[in-house]
Amino acid sequence: MNHNPLASRIRPSELSEVVGQRHLLEKGRPLYNMIENGNLPNLIFYGPSGVGKTTVASIIAQKTQKTLRKLNGTSASTQDIKDIVAQIGTFEAPNGILLYLDEIQYFNKRQQQSLLEYIENGKITLIASTTENPYFYIYPAILSRSTVFEFKAVEWQEIVPAVKRGFDILADENDIEVEVEDGVFDKIAKGCGGDVRKALNSVENCFFVTSTKNGKKHIPLETAEELTQKSAVKYDREGDEHFDIISAYQKSMRGSDPDAALHYLARLLEAGDLPSACRRLMVCACEDVGLAYPQIIPVVKAAIDAAMMIGLPEARIPLADAVVLVASSPKSNSAYEAINAAIDDVKKGKYGPIPRTLQNKHFDGEDAAVKGQFYEYPHLYENHWINQQYLPDAIKNAKYYYAGDNKNEQAFKTYWDKIKGEKS
Repeated sequence: MNHNPLASRIRPSELSEVVGQRHLLEKGRPLYNMIENGNLPNLIFYGPSGVGKTTVASIIAQKTQKTLRKLNGTSASTQDIKDIVAQIGTFEAPNGILLYLDEIQYFNKRQQQSLLEYIENGKITLIASTTENPYFYIYPAILSRSTVFEFKAVEWQEIVPAVKRGFDILADENDIEVEVEDGVFDKIAKGCGGDVRKALNSVENCFFVTSTKNGKKHIPLETAEELTQKSAVKYDREGDEHFDIISAYQKSMRGSDPDAALHYLARLLEAGDLPSACRRLMVCACEDVGLAYPQIIPVVKAAIDAAMMIGLPEARIPLADAVVLVASSPKSNSAYEAINAAIDDVKKGKYGPIPRTLQNKHFDGEDAAVKGQFYEYPHLYENHWINQQYLPDAIKNAKYYYAGDNKNEQAFKTYWDKIKGEKS
């Protein structure tokens, strides 16, 4: 019995055999031409899981006769990269190395920077894959040295032939006749959310949970429905539902409803979308809790760091702690509103020269009508404050920040009202 997953056993060896991705792999398309011509830059493959990114990387390695080495960003270290580079020029990699780095979004900045030296000097050709928007999660210096190609979820009609082939291969491998009830192929193909690998996993599950009778396996539609039911919680990360769930997730935290927030967190995590769950949680802590409880920011950051370190499924635990904390905390968007107002003025051109007292120079030219900086160092004065102008003359009376009505900000406001009121 072959213990490798079915998806690995029937992985295509030619571009024409890859399921879907015709927008990338048709003759004449840029990626197709790069692969066929052997003129390969560093690449970033961006798209959902199970849509052919690893398969295409394997085909590229075969066609370029480079040694393929695979790492996963969730578990690989900088030392792993160095160990691979050490193989260059040896009998293990006579034609160079193609490094396929899966889930690069889990590499931190330092780890991603460690790749630069090797891709710049050509010692390795990098193909990095990510399920997240690379312009948010990949270090800009890596992006600038790579060509990005977007892989898309595969239409269910394109997956049906792969499902049929999967059942045929299992029947041959196990020397048994397989009868598949009407609707099973379509049910599996529709239930995988565009993920070919997941569809083939469902094929294997259906095959092995079905008992053999009279030397045959009969795969009923009911079995396929039961084994693909969980796919209902998945969503297309490029579709409307993706953004609807994220929107509901943050709005539930903002609206102080921990139960709803946990529900949407659960849907994100069941879809495997850990980065989105973490990113929106951090944004909500800063934007919606903000100065009402500023200590929440490092607390949530620590929870997110823990979640990213331990990965799913355990990541749900620190994230649940943080989500309940954010939803249950007092709210203030005063700083959020203040920075938006300040940016709006800057975009409208409402600014002017920085006051002389604040400039980073300590001498005046001969053309200066009045010489001297005249900056007052606040720490030399009572309560560490002295009244002086900080905004440019053109907007010297602008006001962006208004204290929220929460206990924290009101305490600060009372403190400064008293000090500034006494000395103004």
